[in-house]
Amino acid sequence: MSLPSKDLMAALAATRFGMGARPGEIDAARSDPKGFLADQVRREGADQPQGDGDSAATRFAAFADYRMERRAMRQEARAIKGEDGMKPIPLVDAKPGRDALQQAQKDAQRYLRDKTSDDFLSRAQLACDTPAGFRERWALFFANHFTVSATRQATAVMIGPFEREAIRPNVFGRFEDLLVASSTHPAMLTYLDQAQSIGPTSRAAGRGNNRRAGLNENLAREILELHTVGVDGGYAQADVTEFARALTGFSIGRAQDPDAGAFLFRTGAHEPGQRTILGARYAEDGEGQGLAVLKALANDRRTARHVCGKLARHFVADEPPPALVARLEKRWMDTGGRLDEVAQALVEAPEAWDPDAAKIKTPYEFVVSTWRAVGGRPEKIEKLNPILTSLNQKPFTPPSPKGWPEEAQAWASPDGLIKRMQWAQGFASAVADTRDPDALARSALGARLSEPTARAVARAETRREAFALLVMSPEFQRR
Repeated sequence: MSLPSKDLMAALAATRFGMGARPGEIDAARSDPKGFLADQVRREGADQPQGDGDSAATRFAAFADYRMERRAMRQEARAIKGEDGMKPIPLVDAKPGRDALQQAQKDAQRYLRDKTSDDFLSRAQLACDTPAGFRERWALFFANHFTVSATRQATAVMIGPFEREAIRPNVFGRFEDLLVASSTHPAMLTYLDQAQSIGPTSRAAGRGNNRRAGLNENLAREILELHTVGVDGGYAQADVTEFARALTGFSIGRAQDPDAGAFLFRTGAHEPGQRTILGARYAEDGEGQGLAVLKALANDRRTARHVCGKLARHFVADEPPPALVARLEKRWMDTGGRLDEVAQALVEAPEAWDPDAAKIKTPYEFVVSTWRAVGGRPEKIEKLNPILTSLNQKPFTPPSPKGWPEEAQAWASPDGLIKRMQWAQGFASAVADTRDPDALARSALGARLSEPTARAVARAETRREAFALLVMSPEFQRR
């Protein structure tokens, strides 16, 4: 397969591999498009958003405080009603205390909500500002691969720290390290209910406060189905159950523990015994047993094939070329799952430079690439949340552990395109009047700019109309 011209490769480097072209970015990539991308791959990981830098433990403690305030509110309410055998508290005397508790609860809830919003805004600002769009797209791919969702508040406040602590530092290292970091992070343990999983015959089983607790298979199942070997990886329900038993004890430090809010292995909750998973035996070794399974899964060829297939699907086409998947899988296996090497293999693969744009941007990619086209970024979450929510990509809230879908049909509905147009028109009213639409089209798309789109932009009656036509053009909507 022959490569396209350097002009077209430069445009693809910024718009397919990256997050969309900022002013001057395509020109910067033109002399060596492959080198432009290769230089963005670095073993120390992806860039970090400029947020508050709170750790997961800090956020966990804040959420614990919120829960205490909420519990106190409920106790106050029961006392006022005279429940639990308590004498009803006269409302005139109870009101000052009740008001204080209500305000404390509201303040704590607002604090948690603002923290989550700030995390997402900081991440979006990085995506809009970064000169290393490929590095950011690579990080976002793995954040979606190891999905945690804000569908529950306890997890929502830790999604930002999860990406900063588990995902971004490891996206160009060994996949094994990335898998362990994500599987043991408090956000994942909370999202998939692993922190409460207790071995049926463990020491913790049967204790008074654990009578309703038991083995939880969520994390084990998602690691097998989504994170490693894939749904076609040849595992059975027995493997899920055995893996879940191996993972018992993987938990989070409580408020009274020395490492509150951090990963903690609870020996008493671990199910003792040898485990057999995907035909391999794992001796009883406490925490080491679960880690040994994770290591084996990370280095399994089926995992290489599954993850490389997802990478090819994300960057190139919904039905990726088998030759591309094979190239990525070979590099993975040859290097022991080094993700920086897999990224280099993607850049080198001729299939990745096919001139035909087969991928449709997700709402997040569309909004970010539009901001990048004008060299700007959103300064408030209100500039992002309404449009993303209306387009069914609510910030930090993928609908399931599968993450956001990749397929074009998920994002190309008539209603979705109408909403994109409406947003583009509103955006144009704020930014288009001071910009040359023809120059903007060349800067945003380079050699990908088609003659029909260039002509439509040039003939538009106003700059606002020209801008809206540009960002709704087929070549801008695709990457």
